[in-house]
Amino acid sequence: MRAKPSDGKLIDLFLDMLAAEQGAGDNTLDAYRRDLTDFSAYLSANNQSFVSAGTQPLRDYLADLDSRGFKSSSAARRLSAMRHLFRFLLNERIRTDDPAAILSGPKRGRGLPKVLSISDVDRLLARAKALAEQAKASPHELVRAARLHCLLEVLYATGLRVSELVSLPLSAARSDAPMIVVRGKGNKERLVPLNEASRRAMADYLAAIDSLKALKRQNAASSKWLFPSFGESGHLTRQHFARDLKELAASAGLAPRLVSPHVLRHAFASHLLHNGADLRIVQTLLGHTDISTTQIYTHVVEERLKSLVRDLHPLAEK
Repeated sequence: MRAKPSDGKLIDLFLDMLAAEQGAGDNTLDAYRRDLTDFSAYLSANNQSFVSAGTQPLRDYLADLDSRGFKSSSAARRLSAMRHLFRFLLNERIRTDDPAAILSGPKRGRGLPKVLSISDVDRLLARAKALAEQAKASPHELVRAARLHCLLEVLYATGLRVSELVSLPLSAARSDAPMIVVRGKGNKERLVPLNEASRRAMADYLAAIDSLKALKRQNAASSKWLFPSFGESGHLTRQHFARDLKELAASAGLAPRLVSPHVLRHAFASHLLHNGADLRIVQTLLGHTDISTTQIYTHVVEERLKSLVRDLHPLAEK
């Protein structure tokens, strides 16, 4: 009789399928692995496994998440991972049933994203630019400051995901084209426009790097990344940028807890919609495959419509 595969082996097979058939990226795969490893540990502690568990242990696990203080959004993500896993096991004939099929998810309201005001973003950009132009800074400090200013300008100009931003190729800054090609989730490519401020910040950043190389008399070949580092990935990490951004926020007089790369992505989308951009255009720029993901910003559109009616309707109170 053939031995049943372990939960760890099934997680590996499931993630291989997601990567090969659905083009799931590293961040998505890591999230699935964390969620399913936690689920497997719970089942194991109760003498169950992915192959043997029925519907009740799955309900018990969701109740356990609630007792551990998980938010409804986090529990819903865990349930989604479970559903995808058991559907995979059913399709692969590792199981003959799907115990997650009849489960209902926790009720949750869709929270509005944190958004910085336009003046807040202006303060961040102005502070980043001032740091990049310090006369008394060392060459190394100038490169780091110019890099942060460049990251910030490009992020607010494009609304890129932070993983897309830090992994931009050097060619994104070398080209004179007004658009850059971005490789996003699922390995899908999209065209994103750059404004003049972001292109100028890129040029200033590369000039700072060239000045440092000239000072050190280095002739080494350039990295293929726009934001290189000595880490395993070869480019700046998301965590490093997030830390630098919070330091910048504090320096600009903003609360660091309210500022992150993702908050700036939200600001990009919200400010565009507030100024009249079409929701479908914003969807394309953000790289959302489903318009429902972009519709979290509809409160911005609704507020703008209300203000238009209030300000422009002939019978509105003046």
